Amino acid sequence: MSVPTLASAPSVCAPLPVLGRDVTVPLVTGGEVTYAALDYAASAPALQRVWDDVAAYAPYYGSVHRGAGYLSQLSTDLFENARRTVAEFLGCREGDQVVFTRSTTDSLNLLAAALPADCQVFVFETEHHAALLPWRNARVTCLDAPRTPREAVETLERALADRTVSIEGGHGPALVCVTGASNVTGELWPVRELAAAAHTHGARIVLDAAQLAPHHPVSVADLDVDWVAFSGHKLYAPFGSGVLAGRADWLRAAEPYLAGGGASRKVSRRQDGGVEVEWHDSAARHEAGSPNVIGAYAVASACKALTEAGFDTLVAREQHLVRAVREGLADVPQVRFLSLFGDDAPRVGVLSFVVEGWNSSHFAAALSAEYGIGVRDGLFCAHPLVRTLLGSDPQAQGECGSPEAAPGEKSLNAIRVSFGAGTPDEHVERFVRAVKELVTDGAKWNYRTEDGRCVPDTSA
Repeated sequence: MSVPTLASAPSVCAPLPVLGRDVTVPLVTGGEVTYAALDYAASAPALQRVWDDVAAYAPYYGSVHRGAGYLSQLSTDLFENARRTVAEFLGCREGDQVVFTRSTTDSLNLLAAALPADCQVFVFETEHHAALLPWRNARVTCLDAPRTPREAVETLERALADRTVSIEGGHGPALVCVTGASNVTGELWPVRELAAAAHTHGARIVLDAAQLAPHHPVSVADLDVDWVAFSGHKLYAPFGSGVLAGRADWLRAAEPYLAGGGASRKVSRRQDGGVEVEWHDSAARHEAGSPNVIGAYAVASACKALTEAGFDTLVAREQHLVRAVREGLADVPQVRFLSLFGDDAPRVGVLSFVVEGWNSSHFAAALSAEYGIGVRDGLFCAHPLVRTLLGSDPQAQGECGSPEAAPGEKSLNAIRVSFGAGTPDEHVERFVRAVKELVTDGAKWNYRTEDGRCVPDTSA
C-alpha cells in the first residue's frame, strides 16, 4: 500500500526551516520586527518538513485499526510505521513497546498508573512537575538537588540502599525517574550512571527526555533505561502527541490507562449482567479511542528529520549559540545564570538567569514588547528546583510582580532563554544586545500587572 513519503531533510549548514520564521510582531515603541522565538523549551516551532509531510498526508486521512476502506488501511499502515520509526529513533530493544500518548506528562502518568503494588519511586527535587507529580499512589522519596553529576549518582545509590521495606517484607519494586536535560538550567544529567545505580539495587528507571531528545540522540539500549518519555511539541512536531517507550511487562500487567475501544480484544456479556473484557497485550492496551494519527505521523517525521540532519551537526551548532549567549553577557555583572553543576557543565540550548535590580517578569515583558523576543519567565513548572537555585537572594520587585508568587510572598522567579535547530544567529545576537541595553538604559516603556502578567501600560 502506498503511504505518503516523508520528505528529505534539508541542509544543516543553516538552521532547519521552521514555521513562523518570517512572522513579524509589533513593538510598543513603533514598527514591526521579525519575531525571535527563544522559548523552545516550552514548545519548539514545527519543522517546515514536518508540516509539509502532514499536509501531504491530510487528504488521505482516515480512521485506523479496523476500517475496511482504502484510506483507513493506508492510515493504519502510516500509524504503525510511525511507531516503528519512533522505536528506531529511540534505539528500542526487541520486545519494547512504543505507546503514543498526548505528552511527556501523559506518558509519565500512564507509567504511574502501571506501577506494581507497593512500588517505591525515587525522584530528585530538580525534576519538572511532569516527572515530580504523577506518583500520587506510590511511596515517593524526593531526593535533594545534587551539585555535581557524581553527587547525583551517590545520592541515588544511598537512597536505594536505604530504601524502606515493603509491606510484604524485603525490598519491593522500585522506580527511579530522572531527567536527561534540565528544563531550567539545560544541564545534562548522568543518565547512564544513574541507570546502572538503579539496576544494581534492583530498581527500574524512566528517563524524562522531553528536553534531551530534541537536542541529543537518545538510545534506550545504550543508556540502559527501562523507559523513555518525550513530547512531540518539543521535538518540532505539533498536534499534541507524546511517547512512552520501553519495557512491556509492567504495561501488560496493568489495567488499561483508558478503558474503551481499541484497548479491548474481546468484550462479552456475563450471565450476571456484567461485562467480561479481554484486553490487548500490545501498546494498544493503553491507546483506547481513536488515536491521533496525524500527531503520531508528525512525531515520526520529526524523528526522521533530526536523524537525517545528524545530531553531531545539530549539537555543534547549538553549542555555538550557547557560547554566544554566555560570552556575550559575560561582561554584564548584573546577569547571573542559574546552574546546578557549574557554568562549564555540558548542556542543551536552555539557559535561565536573573538580572540584578529587575523583576524577571518585567524584564521578559520588555524583551517581548520592545525587541520582539519571546522568552519564558517564572518558575518553569519546576518550583522546587528554581527556588533552590534562587535561594533567598534579594531581587527587586520592579513595576510587575511574579505571576507565580502567592499573596504576600517574595517574588522569586527567573528568565529562561532556549533555542534549537531552527534558531538563526540573528535571534541570539538580538537577545544579547537587548539584555545589555535594558540593563544599561532601562526599559523605554512603562509596564503594569494585568491578570497576573506584566504587560506594557497603554493607558497613557
